[in-house]
Amino acid sequence: MQFSGFQKLTLLDYPEKTACTLFTAGCNFRCPFCHNAALVTHIDNSNYFTEEYVLDYLKKRKGVLDGVCITGGEPLMHKDLPEFIKKVKELGYLVKLDTNGSYPERLENLIDSGLIDYVAMDIKNSKEKYLLTAECGEEDLRNVEKSVEILKQGKIDYEFRTTIVKEYHESEDIKKISEWINGAPKYFLQNFIDSGDIIKNNLSAASIETLDLMQSYAQDVIPKVEKRGI
Repeated sequence: MQFSGFQKLTLLDYPEKTACTLFTAGCNFRCPFCHNAALVTHIDNSNYFTEEYVLDYLKKRKGVLDGVCITGGEPLMHKDLPEFIKKVKELGYLVKLDTNGSYPERLENLIDSGLIDYVAMDIKNSKEKYLLTAECGEEDLRNVEKSVEILKQGKIDYEFRTTIVKEYHESEDIKKISEWINGAPKYFLQNFIDSGDIIKNNLSAASIETLDLMQSYAQDVIPKVEKRGI
């Protein structure tokens, strides 16, 4: 397996853990506010980290790092991901997966086989605005709905999160999302940050007042709701 990005130390990506982060290339969604456009719309296939390189690094960092975060792009697009994760787990690491939820069967297989320890799943918008926001299809939304239900079974520690973009999200959307994911233990509102490598330009963050209102709506349903990126 190959990775298009490798952050060797993060104190933020894996809650309460010291970890490294691996980035896979390719995604089946085209969210205009994606902050990793280089992994979606203009992939450089000549610049990558091999599986062997990553595993060798992890062997050297045993006892220093707690876990490995796998993000993208969309990691579950890669059919060889489970075999790679097995090798990471054999080294004694925790594994966190970031996903858009469009591959529910693959997600469930990873959970049931004990290969992942934490899942962060993006909820792009309310169901009514999902196809517009993620530029995906009806089948993708149905798969996202399946993944939501899989995680709500509580077999694994997880979080839902939504990146808030002024041009795409209104407070009413967050109310609808909260009702949709009702039963989840935690939900994070991530204010949009322009990384300089997004798919669509001229997007903006929500105001603090708007985020506060969104948080108040979500807290009526979800036990733990926090803001990020402010």
